[in-house]
Amino acid sequence: MANPSKKTNSKSVEKTGFRKYIVGFWTLFGIGILSIIILFLMAGWGAFGKMPKFEELENPETNLATEIFSSDGETLGKYYSENRTPIKYEDLPNHLVQALVATEDERYYEHAGIDAIGTMRAAVYLGSRGGASTIPQQLAKLLFTDNVSQNFFGRVMQKFKEWIIAIRLERQYTKEEIITMYLNKYDFVYQAVGVRSASKIYFNKEAKDLKVQESAVLVAMLKNSALYNPVRRPDLVVQRRNQVLKQMQKNGFLTSEEKDSLQALPMKIEFTPQGHDEGIATYFRVYLQGFMRDWIQKNPKPDGSEYNIYRDGLKIYTSIDSRMQKYAEEAVTMHMANLQKEFNYQNRNNKTAPFRDINEDEVESIINRSMKVSDRWKKMEAQGKSREEIVKSFDKMTEMNVFSWQGIKDTVMTPRDSILYYKSFLNAGMMSMTPQTGEVKAWVGGINFKHFKYEHVKQARRQVGSTFKPFVYATAIDQLKLSPCDTLPRNHFTIEAGNLGSQNDWSPANSDNKYDGMLTLKQALAQSVNTISARLIAKTGPRPVIELLDKLGVDTRDIPNVPSIALGTADMSVFEMVSAYSTFVNEGVYVKPVIVNRIEDKNGTVLYQHVPETRDVLNKESAYITVNLMEGVTQGGSGTRLRGTWAGNQDHYKRAVTGYPYDFKNPIAGKTGTTQNQSDGWFMGMVPDLVTGVWVGGEDRAVHFPGITYGQGATMALPIWGIYMKKVYADDELEVSSGAFPRPENLSIEIDCSRYNGKNSDHQYIPDELDF
Repeated sequence: MANPSKKTNSKSVEKTGFRKYIVGFWTLFGIGILSIIILFLMAGWGAFGKMPKFEELENPETNLATEIFSSDGETLGKYYSENRTPIKYEDLPNHLVQALVATEDERYYEHAGIDAIGTMRAAVYLGSRGGASTIPQQLAKLLFTDNVSQNFFGRVMQKFKEWIIAIRLERQYTKEEIITMYLNKYDFVYQAVGVRSASKIYFNKEAKDLKVQESAVLVAMLKNSALYNPVRRPDLVVQRRNQVLKQMQKNGFLTSEEKDSLQALPMKIEFTPQGHDEGIATYFRVYLQGFMRDWIQKNPKPDGSEYNIYRDGLKIYTSIDSRMQKYAEEAVTMHMANLQKEFNYQNRNNKTAPFRDINEDEVESIINRSMKVSDRWKKMEAQGKSREEIVKSFDKMTEMNVFSWQGIKDTVMTPRDSILYYKSFLNAGMMSMTPQTGEVKAWVGGINFKHFKYEHVKQARRQVGSTFKPFVYATAIDQLKLSPCDTLPRNHFTIEAGNLGSQNDWSPANSDNKYDGMLTLKQALAQSVNTISARLIAKTGPRPVIELLDKLGVDTRDIPNVPSIALGTADMSVFEMVSAYSTFVNEGVYVKPVIVNRIEDKNGTVLYQHVPETRDVLNKESAYITVNLMEGVTQGGSGTRLRGTWAGNQDHYKRAVTGYPYDFKNPIAGKTGTTQNQSDGWFMGMVPDLVTGVWVGGEDRAVHFPGITYGQGATMALPIWGIYMKKVYADDELEVSSGAFPRPENLSIEIDCSRYNGKNSDHQYIPDELDF
């Protein structure tokens, strides 16, 4: 018979043992909870690494790119160490936010920084069914945690830090602010930091204009932007994009039909890099950098520190019109690519190509100078290489990418040969400006910034040739009250050595070798007659001409006080020429060119507002008469080809000239210019509200066409103006004037030569009087 007491004892032992397990379980559970709390506290106190302060959470340190805006509201480019331009939540399309939440954090609006369900799932299945990082945790990692630790304990501690920061973020910011901060911070690679930069770089549009499938691509990249990159691995990104669309349908943001139709669409990327060498207005942006450096030195922050254009998120509102800039760059590309073909053709039998009129020793001297200023020379010199080693390296065959008008070419050549290769290219400078306001609307400093860094609008100063003559005519008109109908003889003219202060007389020659008959001033300027320009400067003296240039904003320090400047021996920049010519159109009032209208900080506070600088230079009559004279250039001179009229065989020019016939019917004033040996070709073109200057030539003056047919400004530079203005006039939104130049009221000087009967008409002419 069984002993009842044994059964009782047995049950008691079982209960005691079970109670031990229960107590042990809850003890361990309590210890675990307490450990987690302690770990949280220790992490919060910074025991496992620096934690952000409250102030840092309020103002997380973020490098913000400075953005450059055109006058029509487009982004021209950015200055940045990280290409991040912040965006506001209201500018995010709803489907982008929906795609983000559906893919990265389905319970985003339900948790307070940590997703308990996701964390448990990740712990149970060891992450095989998805991670547990919420959007606040991912933002915390981006903002405040260091690189991922390589050991288990380090990764656990980092996860604790992310949890704590995520909770703090949730306390300090709204859900919308956290999403905005995250999308502004994430690096989409290819200098696309933040969703706004990514939208511009991968789709060439603002984020607010993204389509659903495009938003899905960007959200797909959040998993790993280097791996899931539409430029590098488009097929992989399409798969990931379709998974994002599936998640949007799962979470009720898309219907099944919408999901299926969007998944069937091909992925269309418009890759538009925003590197410093790429994009629109590259040369202008480099010049603007210098402007900003000067401004920053003179305008410190309220606390005395300097602004930083690479991380302070400034907004620079420029005068450049993005449409006109685009047309200008297209015009330069179209004509220069064609002109280069002709230049190469004419150099095929040139033993010193691309140079002319110099010997082999002079060629070697040019190459040696170029070697010494090259990046290769500077880099090797910094490495301690000897001169002999450096020179020898220039004769070693090297793989390189070189510029061509057909695209970048992969080739093998010596660095010495690459110097000759690049010197064989003709280059260009072009600037367009509104004369009444001084606003620079287009700035093209060269044919390709990545491969030709030297800038030809402001930096380069080249001999201006006959484009200088309007300054001589304007001085004579202002002093002597001449009419365009006054006549002068075309015959030989000499200024004796005694009047020049030199040992030799000066007797300029006419380019057409004609020296007979009388010409009106309008005819003389249209035909660019040198002897008549010499007669005019003999009457005025060179000093008043130089003084006029000084008032027109030209640096005259290196312009000699000699009559020969009348033929354009002075070196000037495109920038100076355009601003000076603009004064004639603006009724004699000089307006200093403006490139920046306004500067704001990242919060929209105005830091700089442009104030126009103007001064009266000429009276209205003198300015108008000068413009009227230059209208003759496009009516009966070298600029008549703008009208569709071209003396000689048009087929002879077809290889070099682009866009002809231009067939302009509206009033145009202008002047071509060609320097000695055709080293420089110029065209200055004006309509009532737009003045544009174009220069074309080689980097070295020895790089030029062999003859005047192709080497003149009317062939080298004028076509760029013609192509550009055709595009400008075709854009009705620009509303550029095609009317007549404004005529002063009560004009006292007759400009209609059919009615002119002044004392200097017909066989009477102004006597030659030297006055300098």
